[in-house]
Amino acid sequence: MITFLKKVRITNSLFLIGTFATTCTALPLYIWHFGLDTFQVVLFIFFFISTAMSITLGYHRLYSHLTFEASSMIKAYTLFFGAAAFEGSALVWAADHRRHHKHVDQEEDPYGITQGVFHAHIGWLLFRRTLTTPLTWVRDLQKDRLAMLQHRYYVPIAIVAGIVLPAIAGGLWGGWSGALGGFLFGGIARIVAVHHVTFCINSLCHLVGERPYSSRCSARDSLLMALVTFGEGYHNYHHEFQNDYRNGVRGWQFDPTKWVIWSLHKLNLVKKLRRVSPEKIFKAKIAESDMLLEKTLKNAPKLAEGRLRVITHKRQEVEQAFSAWEVKMKGLRAFVTGSNGSAKVEEKEAKRDAGRAWREFCRAMKLWHASIEESGLKIR
Repeated sequence: MITFLKKVRITNSLFLIGTFATTCTALPLYIWHFGLDTFQVVLFIFFFISTAMSITLGYHRLYSHLTFEASSMIKAYTLFFGAAAFEGSALVWAADHRRHHKHVDQEEDPYGITQGVFHAHIGWLLFRRTLTTPLTWVRDLQKDRLAMLQHRYYVPIAIVAGIVLPAIAGGLWGGWSGALGGFLFGGIARIVAVHHVTFCINSLCHLVGERPYSSRCSARDSLLMALVTFGEGYHNYHHEFQNDYRNGVRGWQFDPTKWVIWSLHKLNLVKKLRRVSPEKIFKAKIAESDMLLEKTLKNAPKLAEGRLRVITHKRQEVEQAFSAWEVKMKGLRAFVTGSNGSAKVEEKEAKRDAGRAWREFCRAMKLWHASIEESGLKIR
């Protein structure tokens, strides 16, 4: 029994279990006695969005991966409401996350899915199974004055931002019963909701979905997970290209965090957005398809020579189309960065050429995959 208790993270366990139990008991009792106030719902939504976005945009994409640079105002906002999520300081959170990326699916991964869904989701916070991540992982962030200030005073900031503030807002709206509602809705229940949205990134985003960019780790792309994690569900892409400020790299993919960062950039509140080039992204997809095809051919019955020749020929066409598109994209990029704005006709022509090359590449990829499927093989 004593040995078991030594493995339990007492503070974490009491807080996580206590907030969950309070949400399941006190919140329904409050609604039964006082009713469901629209203001309390709005308060919950405001604090949920502010804290969850501060984790995904601030703790994750800004501090953990340095995918853009932010003004002091944006840093202060995300550090204040990030603390309200009760997930640790930005330094502690980023240290764990960088260690996760470095050792994903290995023993050193603090919340590795290989140790089970429960461990990845919440178990790693309840029980000591790996050593605490040292702050040597975030030496660069220790030079950030605001991040260090939040780290030193994390607990009082978290209490004020995550519990006191929603209670005060509720009290100003509806007296003592409003304050209790603010405490329960904007405080406790919202903390539980944000926790499990974040925890889904560590657990379900390594379990549900596809791996179009790399199958070397368990991270997966899933629209379903993106819907509940503010766009973090495109996790296979993120693990392959962690320095990109986007997780949903395609314009239509659901990634609210990406859209907020882009909007802040347009308002000059963030700058130096880091993006991976389209060529590099699709080179990764081709390499993954090559690897899966090779593995499939090894395990499948031997193909007829004619079928294999067709697949090989289509693969060569993909390479040729990709090379042509790559050349056009490099030319377009060089033209755009070097143009003084006086050669509009040439710029339009360069864009048209790149567009045609892109469509030809997509067509070649489609025909290659079709030739594989027609041979009775599956690689997707």
